[in-house]
Amino acid sequence: MADPIDRRSLLAGAALGGVAIASTEARAQRGTAAATPEIYELRTYSLVNGPMRARLDTYLKDAFIPAARRAGCGPVGVFTVAIGPGAPAVQVLVPHPSIADFLALPDRLAADARHTAAAAAFANATPESPAYAALDVKLMRAFPHFPRVEVPDAAEGNKARIFELRTYMSHSHKAGATKIAMFDTGGEIDLFRRTGLKPVFFAQDLTGPTLPSLTYLLTFPDLATRERNWRTFGSDPAWQKLIATPGLTDPEITTGIDNQILSPTPYSQI
Repeated sequence: MADPIDRRSLLAGAALGGVAIASTEARAQRGTAAATPEIYELRTYSLVNGPMRARLDTYLKDAFIPAARRAGCGPVGVFTVAIGPGAPAVQVLVPHPSIADFLALPDRLAADARHTAAAAAFANATPESPAYAALDVKLMRAFPHFPRVEVPDAAEGNKARIFELRTYMSHSHKAGATKIAMFDTGGEIDLFRRTGLKPVFFAQDLTGPTLPSLTYLLTFPDLATRERNWRTFGSDPAWQKLIATPGLTDPEITTGIDNQILSPTPYSQI
């Protein structure tokens, strides 16, 4: 199947948006993170009710995910929107080791005979019965001190779990960098962990309509646990002190938050 994503245009858009995709050497010079941050590709397939969902599930499960793993990507998460804007839709999180691997994936898929055979029905969808209604792609870079996806234990055996996908927008790149620093080195991620907000990834958005912004994914056993743990976090004295610090208050560095509750598909690796 031909890759539907213009990957070089995505990178050009990131550069035009003022987001530098730094080299490994530059990152090493300015930070102490142990690993090179992953690049995350978040695909959102918008669907209409009918056969689209089954066709997409078959493609992702039997063709794309096995081939992406053979190409060195993953683990690959696949989710449906349970609460929030966008349903019906399927979101696919593809971790790439580097920008070079992101760019190389289409050629690797094209050279993979097993992928070509398994993807035939999806690739040959007709205008009268398309594979999806629309495809949106967001490119992100993992935080330096949270450089890898943390797969929840519940993913093994597809145990019950939900996810919360949140995007924070800022009015300037300086404000956005401040919010990233609050998470990455300022202790906010540690507060999340201590109060039961289990992270899967944290990343700076490289593309998208609301730059500058950051995106992160949390996981919970269920909605009741989510509500309880967010209350615990909100009332934590350390958080109350941090959020009241001049220069770090929400009105100073964030302009809005987008939020979705996601459900994993049975074949999701996250």
